[in-house]
Amino acid sequence: MDTTTNNTQPHDIAHVIEPRINAASDAELAERNKTVAQLSAVGVGGNVLLAVFKLIAGILGNSMALVSDAVHSGSDVLATAVAYVGDRIARREADENHPYGHERFEQLAAAVLAIILASVGVGIGIAGVQAAMGGGEAETPGVLALVAAAVSIAVKEAMFWYTRHGARKIGSDVFMADAWHHRTDALSSVAALVGVGAARMGFPLGDSLASIIICLFILKVAWDVGREAIGKLVDESGGEDLNQKIAECVSACSCVDHIDSVITRRFGSQFYADVEIAMEGSLTLNESHEHAEEIHDRIERECPEVKHVTVHVNPA
Repeated sequence: MDTTTNNTQPHDIAHVIEPRINAASDAELAERNKTVAQLSAVGVGGNVLLAVFKLIAGILGNSMALVSDAVHSGSDVLATAVAYVGDRIARREADENHPYGHERFEQLAAAVLAIILASVGVGIGIAGVQAAMGGGEAETPGVLALVAAAVSIAVKEAMFWYTRHGARKIGSDVFMADAWHHRTDALSSVAALVGVGAARMGFPLGDSLASIIICLFILKVAWDVGREAIGKLVDESGGEDLNQKIAECVSACSCVDHIDSVITRRFGSQFYADVEIAMEGSLTLNESHEHAEEIHDRIERECPEVKHVTVHVNPA
C-alpha cells in the first residue's frame, strides 16, 4: 500500500504579509513634529503680517492689485492651517475603521488647498475684470504700493524655499502644496509690482490687468496641485519605473519560473504592489510560502516607496 503523503501545493496560493509598519523612533517622530510646527508657524505668522501690510499699503497706495495680493496672502493662512491638520491626521496609526492607515487624508487636504486657491483666484480675476471694464478715472497708485509689492516678493520667495525644504525633509505632499501656494503669492506680487509701476508710468489699466494676471497664476497652481492630489486619491499607477524595479527584485529569486504580472497603485505618498509569479508546481506549500516571503521582503527592502506587497504564486 502506498503511504506517501501528497504535500504538493494546490493550484495557486496568495502570500499576504501584514502591511509593514514604518515605525519611526521617538526622536524621529519628535523631529518631524517639530518641523511641522515650524512650517505652520512660519506660514501662519508670515502670511498674517504680509496680508495686513499689503492690505494697508494697497488701500493707502490706491492699488487694487496689491489689495488682491493681500487677499491671496490671507488665503495662505487658511491653506497652512489645512496643511497642518491634514498632516496630523495622515500620520495617525491605523485603526479599526482605517486598517490601511490615514495617508490619504494628506492628499485630501492638498485637494482642499487646490479648491481654496482656485476660489481665491476666480474672485481676484472677477474683481480685476470689473475694474478694467468699469470706466472712470482710476487713481494712480502711490510709492507705498511699490515698496509693499517688492517686500512681498522677497518674503514670499523666502517662505517658498523654507517650506519646500521642510516638506522634502518630512516627505509631506500637503506642505509641498503649501510651499507652491507661497510661490504663487510671490508671483502675484511680481504682477502687482509690474501693474503698479505701469499705472504710475501713465498706463491706468496696468493695476487692474495685474489683478487678472494674478488670477491666472493662482489658477495654474491650483490646477497642478489639484491634479496631483486627485491622481493620488484614485489609485494612480506607480509607473513603469517602479514596476520594473519590483520585477527585478522578483527575478533575482532563482525559484521564480516567470513573472505573470506586476501591478502597483498609489496610496497616499506610498504604493501598494500586487505581484503574480509562477514557480515549479512540485514545490510544497511550505516551500512556496518561504520563497514568496523572500520575494516580499526583498521588494520592501529595496523599494522603500512600497508600503505593502501581495505575492500570488501559480504553478509553472
